[in-house]
Amino acid sequence: MTRPESAGHDYDVVIGGAGLAGSAAAILLARRGARVALLERRSDPEAYKALCTHSITANAYPVLDELGLVPALEKAGAVRNTARWYTRWGWIEPRPAPMGPELPYAYNVRRSTLDPLIRTHAAETPGVDLLPGHQVTGLVREAGRTVGVRTSAPQGDREIRARLVVGADGKDSAVAKLAGVPTRSHENARFGYLAHFRNLPLHGGIGQAWFLEPDMAYAFPNDDGVTVMAVLPEKKRLPAFREDLEGSFLSFIRALPEAPPIDSAERITKITGTVNYPLHSRKPTAPGLALIGDAALTSDPLWGVGCGWALQSAHWLAEAAAPAATGRGDLDRSLAAYAREHRRRLRGHQYLAADYARARPFNPVERLMFSAAARDASLARHMHLFASRLIDPLQFLNPLALARASAVNIRHGRGAAARGR
Repeated sequence: MTRPESAGHDYDVVIGGAGLAGSAAAILLARRGARVALLERRSDPEAYKALCTHSITANAYPVLDELGLVPALEKAGAVRNTARWYTRWGWIEPRPAPMGPELPYAYNVRRSTLDPLIRTHAAETPGVDLLPGHQVTGLVREAGRTVGVRTSAPQGDREIRARLVVGADGKDSAVAKLAGVPTRSHENARFGYLAHFRNLPLHGGIGQAWFLEPDMAYAFPNDDGVTVMAVLPEKKRLPAFREDLEGSFLSFIRALPEAPPIDSAERITKITGTVNYPLHSRKPTAPGLALIGDAALTSDPLWGVGCGWALQSAHWLAEAAAPAATGRGDLDRSLAAYAREHRRRLRGHQYLAADYARARPFNPVERLMFSAAARDASLARHMHLFASRLIDPLQFLNPLALARASAVNIRHGRGAAARGR
């Protein structure tokens, strides 16, 4: 039975952007009783985000599970995303503890698979109206609040009113700009290029990342036997790199320690990338409005956190605001609760990412933790929890972890000295 529409509102919630964050929010809000208009500017049902790490960190697994997407992702061939990381001290290789549970995981999956899957799931959710070909061109404002959107579509312009407007339209969010939400930007001193390869074997069949200080690279296995290979050098290398993009890209990969054998693999996409990808942070709420995913916070792509945070922020918003969006609570209080959760969970991570995006070498604390994790199994697992965003920076750098790292390195130094004698 459909709940009657509230006077003055076409929907309870209107969401601009039917990508990962927007589709997840639509499903979660509708399941909590909201009537949702999910707008997508592209008309193609197979549309997807091309420039992406194609990885969902383990912090978002509970959201995938609640959405009911885990069986569909497994069926689609998504790869459970364990990884190893190269450092100057050797490889950090997280493995389960003896007799312990497996390491937490989510999935590597191409956005060409993921985006249509979750968008279709949203369209099939009772209470969600998916409106493809609808681009947000303006906001409807009353008494200092956002109360709806104006859209353009092939069928003509339209005004859609709702208690809550959600911007899920990416790092260059039109919704945020139209609402006048200021953007705080941090320069990214690296540029990035990626390509997809088929039949590219990786050590252990798992993801690889290279911390070359300051350059970076990663290789993530994805569905259908496809691996995404990305390089992220510091910007001072850009002029020479662009003189021969393909040659520079391939040479960079060939020079990596334990480099994947790209010359024997099939490259199935062009080399694409970006030379300017600043980190954006925006206040995730305004009166009558919320931002989720990259619209609220765009981090450094080298960490592969964007998909996970998109799903989590959608969940935090649904948990906080669904009752008020359906007329059963104070929307301003609900949005304030969402903003607090967003800030509490992500501010520390973003601070560290913005600092490292300056393309600096490891600082003393990072040297301590990375070197010890390359030498100690429990610290390697601890590193995995942080890379999966299952623990925050304070938990990662807790006194016990720092003490263990110091002890590991002291023992290693003594052992090296003894072997030297």
